[in-house]
Amino acid sequence: MKIEQIYTGCLAQGAYYIESKGEAVVIDPLREVQPYIDRAEKDGAKIKFVFETHFHADFVSGHIDLSQKTGAPIIYGPTAKPGFDAITATDGQQFKVGKLTFTVLHTPGHTMESTCYLLSDENGKDVGIFTGDTLFIGDVGRPDLAQKVVADLTQDKLASHLYDSLRNKILPLADDIIVYPAHGAGSACGKNMSKETTDTLGHQKATNYALQPMTREEFIKAVTDGLMPPPAYFPLNVMMNIQGYDSIDAVLERGQHALSPAAFEAAANETGALLLDTRDQQVFAKGFVPNSINIGIDGNFAPWVGAMIPDIKQEILLITDKGREEEVITRLARVGYDFTIGYLDGGFEAWKAAGKECDQIKDITAEELAAIVAEGPVNILDVRKASEYQSEHIIGAENAPLDYINDSMLMVDKNKTYYLHCAGGYRSMIFASILRARGYDNLINVESGLEAIKATGKFEFSAYVCPSTLL
Repeated sequence: MKIEQIYTGCLAQGAYYIESKGEAVVIDPLREVQPYIDRAEKDGAKIKFVFETHFHADFVSGHIDLSQKTGAPIIYGPTAKPGFDAITATDGQQFKVGKLTFTVLHTPGHTMESTCYLLSDENGKDVGIFTGDTLFIGDVGRPDLAQKVVADLTQDKLASHLYDSLRNKILPLADDIIVYPAHGAGSACGKNMSKETTDTLGHQKATNYALQPMTREEFIKAVTDGLMPPPAYFPLNVMMNIQGYDSIDAVLERGQHALSPAAFEAAANETGALLLDTRDQQVFAKGFVPNSINIGIDGNFAPWVGAMIPDIKQEILLITDKGREEEVITRLARVGYDFTIGYLDGGFEAWKAAGKECDQIKDITAEELAAIVAEGPVNILDVRKASEYQSEHIIGAENAPLDYINDSMLMVDKNKTYYLHCAGGYRSMIFASILRARGYDNLINVESGLEAIKATGKFEFSAYVCPSTLL
């Protein structure tokens, strides 16, 4: 028996590959499915089933492509009504894979179709449970997402279902079972997930707040308190996972059009496509195609794309580091952005060499900011989340969260100069580039963000408050 967690950091997502005696299953696959096919071929195995724990909101699953390429049927739990061929399993139904058995445990709460898959070995001993977004390490799935898709559901009703699911289906299981969740810390599908990506069920029974003895009412309050609004793209991804989508092969073919600087400029003017520059933020600051926005591929790329680009059908033209075009197109497709229509051949250097107009954003060090502040008051914008700002911030800085940029930009006077910072410099450059594209010319970014600012020892900060107390 082989159990492999295939973890994707930028989505904090765990897919799973399980193999026994030449048969394999994949649980909650990502959009690009070739790695799973290659993994099975390496083992000389055939992918027998594609298990889905629920209709995902934070990414587009690869279930359809994987099924079409391997012939493996897609399995959902009870109440699921996908718009494509799939098996809707019954509660308690079993699926044999080699010498292993997977038992369907219907666990509504995060969504109504949410399902866990209990894994038993050849002797019938339960050894693992694949919990999707029902149970995380240190947390449980937020109960407010499915109400955006299904009528007559409220987060309290879903939380009540989750209370029953955990107590009737999960807690009675043996303590030595390993919990394999779909997400870890950093995912927006929960609010307090651990950095650990697996654990024993017994340890979770002892430490996970949601598994402690409490009344239904206490549970509902505990899991709904402190929920932040979900990213706007979540309901759109859910519908793609329910209804179906273009093959990843078609998405890659559409996006991998190398455009000369002249052709890139013409395409931008003719289509109204969004210009997305995925280079490192400090490289971007030194020179970029006018009106392009920067979301660096080496940061939390997919979630910030989802937060900053409200329309998943938005046409996109890319400026990337050379050789990373396919990677960017793939990572956009993971969260449903399927309409990349080309990329700048040769990148920004080709644009510059062609004599095209270029733009810049002023980038200064924390020490330079300290010298400027020493000369008199300045406008400092902290673009971190409100909870981060409340935890600790520079005295006198205003909070303009990137995740609410349309509201935050109302705080910015085009006639004044502002110094922007986040925690490490990634988010502040996203903020600066978006406002720059909208005609805000007096924004200066602080390299390396609050980490570097604190290291100078030259700024006064608010009293520190543990972020966990702000939920």
